[in-house]
Amino acid sequence: MRRAMLTTIGIPLSVAASADALRCDLLKRWRGQDERGQILRFVQPSLIGLIDGTISTLAPIFAAAFLAGSRAALLVGLAASLGAAISMGLSEALSDDGELSGRGSSLVRGVLTGIATFVGGTFHTLPFLIGDTQTALKVAYVVVGMELITIAWVRRRFLQVRLHRSLIQVTMGGFVVAGVGVLIGHAGAS
Repeated sequence: MRRAMLTTIGIPLSVAASADALRCDLLKRWRGQDERGQILRFVQPSLIGLIDGTISTLAPIFAAAFLAGSRAALLVGLAASLGAAISMGLSEALSDDGELSGRGSSLVRGVLTGIATFVGGTFHTLPFLIGDTQTALKVAYVVVGMELITIAWVRRRFLQVRLHRSLIQVTMGGFVVAGVGVLIGHAGAS
């Protein structure tokens, strides 16, 4: 059944098998770590990606929305998310082989960072599937708020950062970057 479904939607079975193998390997590695190891090898690289994907893509997406509308914001958001995911994944994988720091496999950390970066940048891009730019912006603002709350919760849960402190930190970062996008978008539209 699964094989027929994957073939029907165009996913090659070798890709699906590779993804399953990677998922199983990651779960096995996660379970084999103590809490500190889980944070260093899995949570921290994923959190870096999630924060970067969420915050770094705000400026280009909002600037594009104000300058050229929803479709442009969608395309810029997807391009920024993919570009940031590749960049962050490579940066994490190439910055530390894990030997000196004890942070584990550079490949695993790079993949986790890249995926989390893409997810962080893509969620607030999807509202721009809505053709009306003002409506899309309102939905995107709500999505960004939810993303920032999620980041703050993860920081609280795994890094023991107080929730209100974390909310202030990530929200301020998000506001600054989004504000840059809004200012540039309005300046270009004038």
